[in-house]
Amino acid sequence: MFGIGMPELLIILVIILIIFGVGKLPEIGRGLGEGIRNFKKSVSDKNDANPPAKKEGDK
Repeated sequence: MFGIGMPELLIILVIILIIFGVGKLPEIGRGLGEGIRNFKKSVSDKNDANPPAKKEGDK
């Protein structure tokens, strides 16, 4: 996963805790989850609205 190991992830988590505090983490996680969900939905909707074009030999 991008060459990031467990020690690096722990350091990033500690920095995030220091910057935002424990109280803000659920709100940040919720916002991130909603953003990812909306992105996936919009990509899925776009794929449904624009089906792949038929090739010359396809029926």
